[in-house]
Amino acid sequence: MPAETPRLRTDGLWAYFGSTPAVKDVSLSFPPNTVTAIIGPSGCGKSTFLRCLNRLHELVGGTVRGGVLLDGEDIYASHVDAVAVRKRVGMVFQRPNPFPTMSIAGNVTAGLRVNGRRSRSDTAAVLERALRGAALWDEVKDRLHESPLSLSGGQQQRLCLARAIAPQPDVVLLDEPTSALDPLATQAVEELLQELKRQYTVVIVTHNMQQAARVSDRTAFFYLGDLIETDVTARMFTAPSEERTEAYITGRFG
Repeated sequence: MPAETPRLRTDGLWAYFGSTPAVKDVSLSFPPNTVTAIIGPSGCGKSTFLRCLNRLHELVGGTVRGGVLLDGEDIYASHVDAVAVRKRVGMVFQRPNPFPTMSIAGNVTAGLRVNGRRSRSDTAAVLERALRGAALWDEVKDRLHESPLSLSGGQQQRLCLARAIAPQPDVVLLDEPTSALDPLATQAVEELLQELKRQYTVVIVTHNMQQAARVSDRTAFFYLGDLIETDVTARMFTAPSEERTEAYITGRFG
């Protein structure tokens, strides 16, 4: 059978801070409707790589060389609008970051305003769809006009996820989304990923090897900016091809 066409892929991607490379010549594909975990020790380029996938790296003064292709189109091409890219490639960060001056509802629909006015009924439908998609609707449907700061940390993170999926992106990126959450909230987010991959391509950066093993279909191991190995998660965690991968997974370093 022919290989499935990736929804997103990088082609010889380099990412720099000034003249210092943080990501080095990485070519990696992300098939549709899968969860890919990116693992590796601190400072190995995982989060920088993730930010390159929706052009956030340039917002922190970084530069990129090589290609990032979304459905075959290079998102760094001169004619491509970065805001449009971020609509198609949503992002959830390490710590919940709801907009404190907006209501719960306002947080979810904030991204819709970038794309012009919508009818009230259309906005309400998107709001409910996104909150249901983040498994949060039943918990907040009677509190939509309250401050997001009234929510627990786990609820705030799911609110941020609802905000990311409200514009119906093609890809959802998550940068250590459970590192600031308690075990119950972590479990809720992990279970949600299995639902999200039915509709989206999901990429998650995690330091937690057990989490990567639980939630992902594929895993990529980064070390010092290099992509060392990528494989089906079950195979990588039981029979990695590279000695450095095995050493990291088994806790001998990192």
